[in-house]
Amino acid sequence: MNSITPPKAKSYNTKKKIFLECFIYFRGSSPKQPSNMKKALFLSFLCAVAMAYLLACGTGSQGSGASATISNDSLVKKGKYLVNNMGCNDCHSPKVMTRMGPVPDTSKLLSGHPAGMPLAKIDTTVAKQWILFSPMLTSAVGPWGVSFSANLTPDESGIGNWTEEQFSRAIKEGKFKGMENGRNLLPPMPRFTQVKDEDVKAIFAYLKSIKPVDNVVPAAIPPMGLARK
Repeated sequence: MNSITPPKAKSYNTKKKIFLECFIYFRGSSPKQPSNMKKALFLSFLCAVAMAYLLACGTGSQGSGASATISNDSLVKKGKYLVNNMGCNDCHSPKVMTRMGPVPDTSKLLSGHPAGMPLAKIDTTVAKQWILFSPMLTSAVGPWGVSFSANLTPDESGIGNWTEEQFSRAIKEGKFKGMENGRNLLPPMPRFTQVKDEDVKAIFAYLKSIKPVDNVVPAAIPPMGLARK
């Protein structure tokens, strides 16, 4: 359904101009004439009331326009802009090598760490003191063990069944799968505690609009499990 755009409120200068024209018109070119004084004062008063009404209506229209629901297309475009500028593809998209270096694989955009990719042998001594990334940047090793970037596409193996509330909880509170009583997300995933609700809505709308990719990301490996690798 096409959204109906509310009429734009007249600017303050436009309203002022209307008021002045109204005032001059009713007051007449000779306001000092005694016979017209009462009529001029009365009509001037009416103009002032009309001006107050215009200002009140303009404010209301302006407020309703600000709170009007943004179209889904605009929401998706905003979400795409935010995702690209927040660096989500850096960790959540598999890479392909080009002459310019690794770039996101557009056929698997934001699908997380590939399920079939074998994990290279890890020096556990180094992992206790350093943070290491795989060449695709979709997995990271550190004192917490091994973490894998999540599938953010609208497939069932990604966020296809998620609600906006879950998504908000995941990125703002750092909860695994957005579950209220779930574990905390592992590094290097940050918590975007200051992100606005309208930005969360836009990001979620964009992610729901992209190509779904069936990819069950491996479960995180704790430090004890890493020692056995």
